[in-house]
Amino acid sequence: MESFRGLIANRRARAWLLGTLAVLATVGWLWLPNKRTDAAARPQGGQVVAVDTAEVKRADIPVYLEGLGTIQAFNTVTVTARVDGELQKIAFEEGRTVNKGDLLAQIDARPFQAALGQALAAKAKDEAQLQSARADLERYLTLAPENLASKQILDAQRATVAGLEAQIKGDQASIDNARTQLQYTSITSPIQGRTGIRRVDVGNNVHASDTSGIVVVTQLQPISLIFTLPEDALGVISSALSAGPVTVAALSRDGSAELDRGTVILVDNQIDQTTGTIRIKAVFPNTHSKLWPGQYVDARVLVRTDRSALTIPVAAVQRGPNGMFAYVVKPDATVEARPLKVGEESGSVYVVQEGISDGERVVTSNQYRLQPGAHVAGRSAQ
Repeated sequence: MESFRGLIANRRARAWLLGTLAVLATVGWLWLPNKRTDAAARPQGGQVVAVDTAEVKRADIPVYLEGLGTIQAFNTVTVTARVDGELQKIAFEEGRTVNKGDLLAQIDARPFQAALGQALAAKAKDEAQLQSARADLERYLTLAPENLASKQILDAQRATVAGLEAQIKGDQASIDNARTQLQYTSITSPIQGRTGIRRVDVGNNVHASDTSGIVVVTQLQPISLIFTLPEDALGVISSALSAGPVTVAALSRDGSAELDRGTVILVDNQIDQTTGTIRIKAVFPNTHSKLWPGQYVDARVLVRTDRSALTIPVAAVQRGPNGMFAYVVKPDATVEARPLKVGEESGSVYVVQEGISDGERVVTSNQYRLQPGAHVAGRSAQ
């Protein structure tokens, strides 16, 4: 009895399995024609490629020239003593800004005050003698008409007066010189700027012949930049200068930050034949003291602005065996490789001279997956 029941169960299982297979075969037969239709309807270009696209636009494009330069102080003064003497006082703090005329150091002034006193006394003595000589001359002039004073005596007295007048002028020159020497004992800053490291200490004797000086003062506001450009840029920069002020930006060496913005003031009067470059000088206000003498910076000079130029993103431009090209998205969502003639590069865009029109869209990513005729699904990148 049990064997009979097992046989019946096996038959039922086989029947269920055969029924299931029949249903699956029917579904497969109905599904395959649809798949064949979908495959026939799929574009011949293969799988749709997801890309970023950007529109070709017109914009005002600044055109720059770039060169490497060195920051220089607008003025640098090594402050030295102009008279000999003992340094009695240092009146500045190292690394501080001083104004023009501020006291920097004081030399012992007593010898120079004494010299001035002597010059003043000599002038006073000669003035007294001149006064007496003039009085004598007046008396001789009164007596001469009555022949009570000879012509020889009169001429001698006139010579004495003239000699004393000349002596007084010499005395005044000595006084002026003594006062000047006395003023030199107070050493003041000739410019506004920042002081450096002190080079001499109080108590030392300083001399007018010393070349090392007491301190160096550098003017940092404004400040200068000397940079170079290739000699081929001479015509461009000259044309820009003839049109008006030329703006130059000082950039950090990695180009990530603009440190200050100034103006070109001159182009050097000769080309360096060794390097084939020309030197250019610019001035910056340096209001925030981001520029420092001796600092290396990149100079970016704005030479002109191209108005309403046709532009294309740099990321869209590809280089092929026949030159520059870009993948242009056509209305049917396929792409074509369009040869381009590009001009200046400005930031993230190229100026396009030939090969594309305003309003067309170009591919800016995944170009390595594309070929002419490929279907794309574009995501707008701008």
